[in-house]
Amino acid sequence: MLVIGSLVWGVTDLPRALAFWTSALNYRPRDEPDDDWAVLIPREGHGAQLALKLVTSVKARRHHLDLYADDQVAEVERLLALGARRVEWQYPEDADFVVLSDPDGNRFCVVQEDS
Repeated sequence: MLVIGSLVWGVTDLPRALAFWTSALNYRPRDEPDDDWAVLIPREGHGAQLALKLVTSVKARRHHLDLYADDQVAEVERLLALGARRVEWQYPEDADFVVLSDPDGNRFCVVQEDS
């Protein structure tokens, strides 16, 4: 049986990514970050680890997160204030998601969680 240990996110600016993702997800570094690697965990409770790996390639990293929100509008605004950017996207009529990118250009979606 396999279990996911960490989601690994390629970034070109580790300090900027640390600042963004710790605030965005209410996570903290598990250990003191290295120059090229950091593992983030929830400040409270359980959840998936997010590992940040310094990369030199500017090519697409072919990954994204779906972040579920009770209040999508408020979360999108909060993430934009932290440094996220809106991504031009052709949304279907019944879209329950908003596509954003982090300060490093990695895309992620904020999905309105069903009540």
